[in-house]
Amino acid sequence: MKSIKLLALLSLAFLFFNFTLKQDHKPTVFMVGDSTVKNGKGDGSGGLWGWGDYIGQFLDTTKLNIENHALGGTSSRTFQDKGLWIAVLNKLKKGDYVLIQFGHNDDGPLNDSLRARGTIKGIGNETQEIDNILTKKHEIVHSYGWYIQKVIREAKSKGAIPIVCSPIPRNDWKEGKVPRNNTSYGLWAKQIAEKEKVTFIDLNDKMALEMEKLGEQKVTGTYFYKKDHTHTSAKGAVLSASVIINQLKESKNSLKNYILKDPKIVLPAKKKVYLIGDSTMANNNGDQNAVGWGVSFPTYCDTTRIEVINKARGGRSTRTFDHEGLWDEVKNQLQSGDYIMIQFGHNDAGAIDKEKFRGSLKGNGDETQEVTLADGSKEIVHTFGWYMNKFIREAKEKGAIPIVLSQTPRNEWPNDKVERRSDTYGNWSKEAAEKEKVFYIDLNELVALKYEALGKEKVKAFFPKDHTHTGAEGANLNALTIAESIKKLKDCGLRDYVL
Repeated sequence: MKSIKLLALLSLAFLFFNFTLKQDHKPTVFMVGDSTVKNGKGDGSGGLWGWGDYIGQFLDTTKLNIENHALGGTSSRTFQDKGLWIAVLNKLKKGDYVLIQFGHNDDGPLNDSLRARGTIKGIGNETQEIDNILTKKHEIVHSYGWYIQKVIREAKSKGAIPIVCSPIPRNDWKEGKVPRNNTSYGLWAKQIAEKEKVTFIDLNDKMALEMEKLGEQKVTGTYFYKKDHTHTSAKGAVLSASVIINQLKESKNSLKNYILKDPKIVLPAKKKVYLIGDSTMANNNGDQNAVGWGVSFPTYCDTTRIEVINKARGGRSTRTFDHEGLWDEVKNQLQSGDYIMIQFGHNDAGAIDKEKFRGSLKGNGDETQEVTLADGSKEIVHTFGWYMNKFIREAKEKGAIPIVLSQTPRNEWPNDKVERRSDTYGNWSKEAAEKEKVFYIDLNELVALKYEALGKEKVKAFFPKDHTHTGAEGANLNALTIAESIKKLKDCGLRDYVL
């Protein structure tokens, strides 16, 4: 019996060893480069991604390992000076692949106190000795081509397979065309690849061609952001990776044997912003004379990374939004990390115990009033602040991030000043936000100031239906004001998603 147990244990140990051995023999695709290969920590901060974060989705990772060692801000020189290349080199084994892309940062100064990362232009053997102002070290600086060649040769010495890419194009346009770098870093990368007889991917030209097919208007805001002409969005990073993959398919490089026939590309899940409120926020069934600001708000958001879900409903107060189950519907959809923007007040001043039965008690207290509704049922009515606190608190319990707004101002001008309600619903909204320690935007005051700067006649055109509901132009002004305010909210993550 003992011998049988021993034999079984030895068999399991052999199987485990064999599995581990197979795992260790899987080739690894290493990537070395700058922020266009891996931006920041590779977590999409600011919506920016490198192609190295997505190329693995095109490859059979059951047969390959993927390691992205690129670092933003590095040049072909500083990637080696910082010890980043030697760390990769020490891990390389025969049959591994090394994707190499540098150039965006090589054009900087050779020696300065800021970055000192430039290389000598070209592929020659000229050098320049410097006492590095930044690192305080004596250094011999070489050409861009020299550094790329060094990486290639050292990778080959370990039996690895280098693949050189020209730098991705920047989102600069001249007369409908994307400028190439085929007389500088793109050319020099190609020359070194040819000299060393390794695969060259003309990522610069091929990606520029794809961008030109799409056109500047579609590329900007989808594949690149207006704020950044160098670093790609997730979709831009996928585009870069797909260009590399398509070029590999046409090459003789063995990495093409690991390309998936039908890759499933998964982009980062979008953050969600829920809007709850009344008709001044809602869609209102497309009524162009009563357009809520929630209709315009998505135009000020990066909708490639965030989804705006407008759950506002015309005619609702805090009380009816809760009583009708509208709040529960939203609450049940909330996920941790979602945002929820809360704005009520226009309808809370209505009758409490007759007509529309939508009024809430004034203030932020805990007092209640029992009301008999039209159908004979009973309802316990709370204060405006009680309902606001409930929405905020229960949203926080789901891990969502509330942002409270005071109500939009009406087109009413007592004493030639836009009427504020800062001592009632605006104040109670603010107090609710402060009590629950959440973000607050005094939209009422901010928009009122804009109205006063524009004047009565201009503002009158914003209200085609009545003194409460804006048309498209007024809704857009409100949405813009909210976007501007979010950008100023310290420590609010939503600001990163506002354009």
